[in-house]
Amino acid sequence: MTTHVVDPDRVPDGPLTPPGGVGGLLDVFRRRYLLKLLVKKELQARYEGSFLGMLWSYVQPLVRFCMYYFVMGLVLNFSRGVENFAMHIFAGMVFVHFFTETFTSGTRSIVKNKALVRKMALPREMFPVAAMLVSAYHTFPQLLILTAGAVMSGWDPGALETAEPVLAGLLGFAIIAVFGTALALLFSAANVFFRDFQNFVQTVGIFVTWSVPMIYPFSRLTKSPLGGTWVETVYLANPIAEAVLLLQYGFWVPTTTDPAVTLATEMPDHLFTRGLIVLAVSFVVLGISQWVFSRLEGKFAERL
Repeated sequence: MTTHVVDPDRVPDGPLTPPGGVGGLLDVFRRRYLLKLLVKKELQARYEGSFLGMLWSYVQPLVRFCMYYFVMGLVLNFSRGVENFAMHIFAGMVFVHFFTETFTSGTRSIVKNKALVRKMALPREMFPVAAMLVSAYHTFPQLLILTAGAVMSGWDPGALETAEPVLAGLLGFAIIAVFGTALALLFSAANVFFRDFQNFVQTVGIFVTWSVPMIYPFSRLTKSPLGGTWVETVYLANPIAEAVLLLQYGFWVPTTTDPAVTLATEMPDHLFTRGLIVLAVSFVVLGISQWVFSRLEGKFAERL
């Protein structure tokens, strides 16, 4: 009978940890290879059996834009008094679509991947993060279309003699990515326990379209009977509205006849500073969502 002697020098120090890891979002980015595989899997599943494949990422936003521009701009005359209304509405549409897709797919991500959640030891936060990255992947073609349209419309970011227009677009993208991921984390965990949350998120998506200055300019709000300092403050507290305004600052304002006048009359004051504050708040929301997620994930397997 053979006996095995444990060498005390080979016993690791520190407490034992579960194989799935407890690093939360940090653990997700430590396992970038696994995250890359999950994103690739989601993309392949979306285009499985599709003849056009990635081309749908170009076709669908163009059709959506034409529909909004025809109905809102030409039929309902929302474009009245708004220079280059096509760029105004499309710039807003890009970020609205990025957020709603991240929020919707992220909310369903845990339930959708329940087989992996039950069988594999991996950070559960990886699924909402992958949903955001897939949404960003599909947003890139829209940004290309937006950039091409802006160039054809006389886009001149240097007209304002500052680098802020370009930085504003990047800041708006960061706000959507962080805030969208935060809500996806929170609601994906809640959706495991109550499937009603995925229907609630779809309803929120309808509300988002009208709660941002996409179909109408921000100046219409200030001139309406609802206009007022407190109304504007509440309106601009919406991270999606702030992100849309930042992208319009980057792509729509430089295509107008006098960008400096457009910036002064059609945009809120201190837009860039507001954006930085909103981004900081979004990171706080992300931290809270991560904390709630970590408290609930222990019961995911039994609920699924």
